[in-house]
Amino acid sequence: MKTPRQAARQRRRRQRLMLGTTVGLTAVGVLAYLVMGLLPDRKTDVAPAAATPAASAQVRAGNAADKDTPSATPTATGTSTPTADASTAAARPSAKVTPRPSRTASTAAPSTGRIRPGATYRGVATAYEAGDGNGACLFGPSSDLMIAAMNTTDYETSRACGAYVRVRAANGASITVRITNECPLPCAPGQLDLSQQAFAKLAPLKVGRIPITWSLLSPHTSDTISIRYKTGSNPYWCGIQAIGHRNPVARLEVRTGNGWRQLPRTDYNYFISADGRGCGSAIRLTDIYGEQLAISGIALRPNVVQPTQVQFARH
Repeated sequence: MKTPRQAARQRRRRQRLMLGTTVGLTAVGVLAYLVMGLLPDRKTDVAPAAATPAASAQVRAGNAADKDTPSATPTATGTSTPTADASTAAARPSAKVTPRPSRTASTAAPSTGRIRPGATYRGVATAYEAGDGNGACLFGPSSDLMIAAMNTTDYETSRACGAYVRVRAANGASITVRITNECPLPCAPGQLDLSQQAFAKLAPLKVGRIPITWSLLSPHTSDTISIRYKTGSNPYWCGIQAIGHRNPVARLEVRTGNGWRQLPRTDYNYFISADGRGCGSAIRLTDIYGEQLAISGIALRPNVVQPTQVQFARH
C-alpha cells in the first residue's frame, strides 16, 4: 500500500514527464518551421535557370557579329556625309547576274569602306592639271581625262581607285569621272579635285571652287579587267594590280597550296605578297558588291598589262 508521500512523488514524476514531452514536441515543431523557411523557393529558382542559356547565346551571337561584320559607316570626323539611309547602302550581290565559269557569288559582301553604293556625299569640287592622266592609283597614262583625285580620307588607302562617280553641281550640270588620283590635305572629306577638263563641264575654271554632291556609279562598259604585276615582281616578292574594273575592288586574293590568300593593299594601289606566296598563280578579285571573279593564266611578267575575259556585273 502506497503512503501519501509515495503517491505525491509519483504524481510529480508524471507531471515532469508530460512537461518534458510537451517541450520536446514544441522544439521539434519550431525547428521544422525554421528549416522549411530557410529552404529556397522552387518557383523563384526555375525562371533564372531557364533564362541563362538564352542570354549566353545572345552574347555569343553579338560578339560574332562584331567580329565578322566590319563597320561601313564613315568616321565621325569626316564631312562627307551620305544623305541616303544606311540601310540603302548595304552591298549585296545582284540576284540578276548569272555567274559565268570564272565568276562566283560571294555569300557575304566585304566591307564597302567609306564610299558606299546608294549613298550621296556632299563636298566641294576644285580643279587640277591632270597632265597625261596618271596619278596616285598608278593606272598609267589615259586618253580619257574625265578623271578626278579623291580626298585622302575617302581615298582610304587606294580603296577608291578605279571607282566611277557621278558628280552634280548646284546649277544642275552633272558629269561622270573615274578616280585615278589622290588629293592630299588640305583636301577635306567629300572633296573632289577634278581634272580641268571635267571641272569645265560644271562651271568656268575661273570660279575655282563649287559645292557638289556625288555618288558611286556602276557604269556600262565593254572593257574587261586587266592584271599587271609591279616592276620588280618575282617568285619571292610581287605586287599585283587590277585595271579597268567596273566596280571598286574590295579584295584581291592569290591561290596558294593552302587555299586563297588575301593580300594587303598599298596606298599606291597594288596588292603585295611580301614572301612571294601566290605570285604567278590564280587570282581572285572581289568587288564592293561581293561578286568574285577567279582569273587564271596570268604569267608573272612585271610591268605588263595582261587582259582577261571577265568583268564585274553592272549595278
